[in-house]
Amino acid sequence: VQLQAVGGGFVQAGGSLRLPCAASGRTFSSYSMGWFQQAPGKEREFVAAISWNGRSTYYADSVKGRFTISRDNAKNTAYLQMNSLKPEDTAVYYCVGGSVRGPAYRPYDYDFWGQGTQVTVSS
Repeated sequence: VQLQAVGGGFVQAGGSLRLPCAASGRTFSSYSMGWFQQAPGKEREFVAAISWNGRSTYYADSVKGRFTISRDNAKNTAYLQMNSLKPEDTAVYYCVGGSVRGPAYRPYDYDFWGQGTQVTVSS
């Protein structure tokens, strides 16, 4: 499975961005999907994840109530809707996928990684 995340960019604090992640391959619907962020000088951190059927979602405390993860299995695409953005959300965002079931918060829980897209939030 190959993942391609787009939709990053520059936005002012309080603004919104939507990050689509398009997946190749016929088995997208069988994988859990997620997003990680990596700010300069920091390790990759979990942001959000969604189960293969979309019924379960998981979020980092820092984004709860502001970010929403979703998926459209018919389109082989996962999404991260980011609202009320803060300067501390500035990072490269990575789309990930894997056969893991249940909550999975560690980078090595996931088998597939996209190339990353930059999100910059100005104050």
